[in-house]
Amino acid sequence: MYAVIVTGGKQFKVAEGDTIYVEKLGVEDGAKVTFDNVLLVEKDGSVSTGSAVSGAKVQGTVVKTGKQKKIMVFKYKAKKNYRRRQGHRQPYTKVTIDKIEA
Repeated sequence: MYAVIVTGGKQFKVAEGDTIYVEKLGVEDGAKVTFDNVLLVEKDGSVSTGSAVSGAKVQGTVVKTGKQKKIMVFKYKAKKNYRRRQGHRQPYTKVTIDKIEA
């Protein structure tokens, strides 16, 4: 059994027991989260699809919240002495999928 959920503007294919990294949710560690925006559910060979599958929910537990590795953004223009350097660390939430309800 698996499902496709939408969170943070991205789609994730999840099954029970999976661990996924999503955009920061703003909840504390150990909290339960519910994803209501489910696009697809596969259960026992039958597939339910739609912009939002009615009655389908995916429940998970927040494992931790953190920041990814730093990436460097560097802009420059050749021969114009224009250089800009900036670092960025994207926040994330690590979620373990507990149950898929369909």
